[in-house]
Amino acid sequence: MKRSFRDALRESLLILGQEYPAMVVVTPDLAKSLRITDFKQTFPDRFITVGVSEADMIGVAAGLATTGLIPVAAAFAMFAVEKPFEQIRNAIAYPNLNVKIVATHGGIGVGPDGATHQAIEDLAIMRTLPNFTVLVAADACETKTALKAALEHKGPVYLRLGRDEAEVVYREEKAFIIGQADLLTNGNDVSIVACGTMVAKALQAAEELRKVNLKARVINMHCLKPLDEAILLQAAEETGCLVTVEDHTRIGGLGGAVAELLVRKCPVPVEQVALDDQFGESGEAEDLFQKYGLTVSRIVSAAQKVMLRKSM
Repeated sequence: MKRSFRDALRESLLILGQEYPAMVVVTPDLAKSLRITDFKQTFPDRFITVGVSEADMIGVAAGLATTGLIPVAAAFAMFAVEKPFEQIRNAIAYPNLNVKIVATHGGIGVGPDGATHQAIEDLAIMRTLPNFTVLVAADACETKTALKAALEHKGPVYLRLGRDEAEVVYREEKAFIIGQADLLTNGNDVSIVACGTMVAKALQAAEELRKVNLKARVINMHCLKPLDEAILLQAAEETGCLVTVEDHTRIGGLGGAVAELLVRKCPVPVEQVALDDQFGESGEAEDLFQKYGLTVSRIVSAAQKVMLRKSM
């Protein structure tokens, strides 16, 4: 079963808009594409469109935050992060303002929009900014809990979502605790650490491994910063090897974050399932996942490969 990230965002904003009267949505003329026009109609005094000007979206959000409001700057990931990066760094991260950047269309799963719209570097970019918390929702249900957690957190947050429908990981809402990963399955042969839409594929890979009597531990690392070091170090010690899985370049994202930790505190073999150092292209999402190796079979292969490495 699949559900839409954008529909979940629309529903979440309407619910949380009632709960958080200080919340204001700012967008660069993308309300229709983001499917958040309902919020504009319900809360017209708390919805701002700045036109096709992402840098202004960030500047306006920063200004609102200085007055005590909680701005949610919403746009496609490419335009929410990579176009206005200077404003994010200097106007939000540096003064540590309470702004939430919510980005849909993360990763190569954007599909037909092509390489210019596929944000495959956003997690790496946002991880480098001091003060920022970086979250990635695995499905529609987690979109709701992650957004609520972002609003309750004091400080700047980047929340990455997918574009459209994704396989359901959570059938009911579960507490989203910033800095605490979610253990989905247990096993001591290999650990698979995934984020975003790839969590569902990680679970499918664990099922495939189970058919050959290999037990995989699957961790949804829905908070890349701060990283849940405790669960990763325990996984490294108890399984002796890890596979990281993400719809993102292999440089600086989830795999990079995990490797940075383990090389310092518990060196074990790690394999990455991610995009190589290359751009994507236009195509249907599943076709692109196949072409660039973001598949269940590749996760299984990576798990088998990394298990061989731990015995060397």
